[in-house]
Amino acid sequence: MKARRHWESVYGRKQPQQVSWYQGEPSVSLELIQRTGVRRDASIIDVGGGASVLVDCLIERGFEDLTVLDVSGTALACARKRLGRRAEAVSWIETDVTEYDPPRTFMLWHDRAVFHFLTEPEDRRRYVSALKRGLAPNGHLIMATFAIGGPERCSGLEIVQYDSKKLLDELGTGFRLVEERMEDHVTPAGAHQKFAWFCLTRASG
Repeated sequence: MKARRHWESVYGRKQPQQVSWYQGEPSVSLELIQRTGVRRDASIIDVGGGASVLVDCLIERGFEDLTVLDVSGTALACARKRLGRRAEAVSWIETDVTEYDPPRTFMLWHDRAVFHFLTEPEDRRRYVSALKRGLAPNGHLIMATFAIGGPERCSGLEIVQYDSKKLLDELGTGFRLVEERMEDHVTPAGAHQKFAWFCLTRASG
């Protein structure tokens, strides 16, 4: 409930284009998704997708099985309004990912800047549990967090910085790192934020 109140407050005070994590073109996400080679009918979930335009871009590229999960109903409403009738083709889930019990598995789990907000070990354990229940064998995990040496806080909250070793320690067995890269994200206010991106695959069994 605390997380929901915080993010509802954020989206109640700011337009999506004003938040620090806003991207007009989610170019790194799109490139990494393309590099996985997933088919256009592959099941994809965007965790913390909220008002992100990633779902718009995936629809435009012909992806057919899309789910967006976010703790903020206000953020999801922004995306649905923006998409109009195209929103009917997307599954929208309003919940905290640490409380999410996936009813199905996905071939690709995308998370840009959710995991690094989980400062409590129990919350990270619950996230990883949901991830392992929701990601299919041989599925792909694309995750972005603040990098080591990057911001220490975001939206008034403390975060946890990651490199690949630290992330793999949290995820535990069953994941293979495919790629790690850095991104200099420029916020709408012109500030620079150091992000780390991780592409992983899940073991087949």
